[in-house]
Amino acid sequence: MSLIKKIPRGKVASYGQIAALAGKPHGARGVGWILNSSSEIYKLPWQRVINSKGRISFPKSTDEFRLQKKLLLKEKIKFLEDGSISLEKYGWKKKSRTKRSGPRMFA
Repeated sequence: MSLIKKIPRGKVASYGQIAALAGKPHGARGVGWILNSSSEIYKLPWQRVINSKGRISFPKSTDEFRLQKKLLLKEKIKFLEDGSISLEKYGWKKKSRTKRSGPRMFA
């Protein structure tokens, strides 16, 4: 949940990206479950999490879709003509930490 809270305003991340950063590279569905069950309680910026194709995952005809789109537009995120969001432009560039095997040596 702390990773989701770190997504900056005006940026988006995919379910898979959040899962990978959390150390669970195959846990995208789990991220969806967390958002569904905990967004209100923990005040998560759920609207900033989209699918890997840069699209809102809710069906277009739903209130949830319209609300997520409205919240993203309010954050100045623009949608492309096909309804997707440019991950190149708006994608969160958070990198995962790499573990070092030992102390660093400098010459």
